[in-house]
Amino acid sequence: MATTTVPPAPAKKINRIGLERADYKGAASTLCAGCGHNAISERIIEACYEMGVEPYRVIKMSGIGCSSKSPAYFLSTSHGFNAVHGRMPSVASGAMFANRHLICLGVSGDGDTASIGIGQFVHLMRRNVPLIYIIEDNGCYGLTKGQFSATADLGSKLKNGIVNDLPPIDTCALAILLGATYVARSFSGDKKQLSALLKGALAHNGTALLDVISPCVTFNDHEGSTKSYSYVQEHDDPLAELDFVPFFSDITVDYDPGTTTEVTLHDGSRLLLKKLASDYDPSSKSRALELLTESHDKGTVVTGLLYVNPKAPSFIDLLNLVDQPLATLPEAKVRPPRAVLDEVMESLK
Repeated sequence: MATTTVPPAPAKKINRIGLERADYKGAASTLCAGCGHNAISERIIEACYEMGVEPYRVIKMSGIGCSSKSPAYFLSTSHGFNAVHGRMPSVASGAMFANRHLICLGVSGDGDTASIGIGQFVHLMRRNVPLIYIIEDNGCYGLTKGQFSATADLGSKLKNGIVNDLPPIDTCALAILLGATYVARSFSGDKKQLSALLKGALAHNGTALLDVISPCVTFNDHEGSTKSYSYVQEHDDPLAELDFVPFFSDITVDYDPGTTTEVTLHDGSRLLLKKLASDYDPSSKSRALELLTESHDKGTVVTGLLYVNPKAPSFIDLLNLVDQPLATLPEAKVRPPRAVLDEVMESLK
């Protein structure tokens, strides 16, 4: 009687900490089919898996809007908090002060950030709190029928023909000007670039701002929109070809030394930027702002790493916090004794 040999199951592919890619997934998306936000969630899953991020160390923060649903679609075993509209920065900052060893990944939208949340955004950028802030930027309020947001370009059109007559807020320029130390713009449809930028952000110690153009297929993907798939694909002006070398890998790259800029990040990882048309230096704040102005005037969407300063201290460093998470300290360590309070009160008389 013949016997059938069953071939062994293929070995599961795991990352450097023994987890599968499936361990970084979340719930099934309820966003519109084709929404750019889903592509961003996929890149986050990919970046965290390849970097060997421990999901339990990640806190996912969001505000209100279509973008704020995204954290449900990645890292299901991580911590998450859906804050009040526009107030994600203060909640995220508080979490990082409580436990500086967490990895904070905040997802916001252009309305959540540049409209109701602009005040909190401004102060987060100037403090250089160590977190990743992703703006899923579609230029409209997708949750309330597609009205223009504060990032909509002058002259862009809604589906009903209404033309935007207000200039946009450039969140990247604002972040660079105020003090963020890792600022980039990308497109949800550019897998390679966005993945490299996310990995660089994970290795950075400071505020990493990623403005990702993420077309709204329901309200803002038509002719006349400057945030549509076709417009961004036709007007994308990439700064450089990006590659990322994690601190735990020794990867050989084939870039010519004379055409490559290397940026070493806090954990030893390296961002490699292969120069394209111009000799661009991402460490120059003034050049970054000049480039954004030039891009705006030409009607192009400049993408890539716009500015990085890996040497600036983060707000956590400036506060001289103890290494032990504040949330775990006993009351005797965080509450002044009665004698100290009496001394303070006496000094105020």
